[in-house]
Amino acid sequence: MSDRIFGVFGFLLAVFYIWQATQIELSFISDPFGPKAFPFMIGTVLAISSAIIVLKPDTEPEWPTFARLFEIGMATAVMIAYALFLKDYGFVACTAVAASYLSWRLGSNPVSAIIAGVLIAVGIYVIFHLVLGLSLARGPWGF
Repeated sequence: MSDRIFGVFGFLLAVFYIWQATQIELSFISDPFGPKAFPFMIGTVLAISSAIIVLKPDTEPEWPTFARLFEIGMATAVMIAYALFLKDYGFVACTAVAASYLSWRLGSNPVSAIIAGVLIAVGIYVIFHLVLGLSLARGPWGF
């Protein structure tokens, strides 16, 4: 039964996501697909996956322990904090902190996680901002 509840929740989330994608305003200079194409694809995949979970649930699902649920909650909290602080502290700093935490929780030792987080943040900044010329959130340090 829990799989079906999860599937219905996922399906409702997909419907909401697709509806929000329809609210994206198009500029007069736009490619043929526009900015709505990617959110529609994500919403469609989520809807199909959720429908499969509802129609073919696992007979004996294994839910994670409380400790694992806490880990998932903390990772979610880090990603929400990332979104909230991105504008104030900039892309590089926020990405370094979030990537370091997630790397640590995925099994790296703390020093390796910090190094990985900084390298990930700088690498993404170089590719997206310096190479591709995309605008990323600038922090108080100018990057």
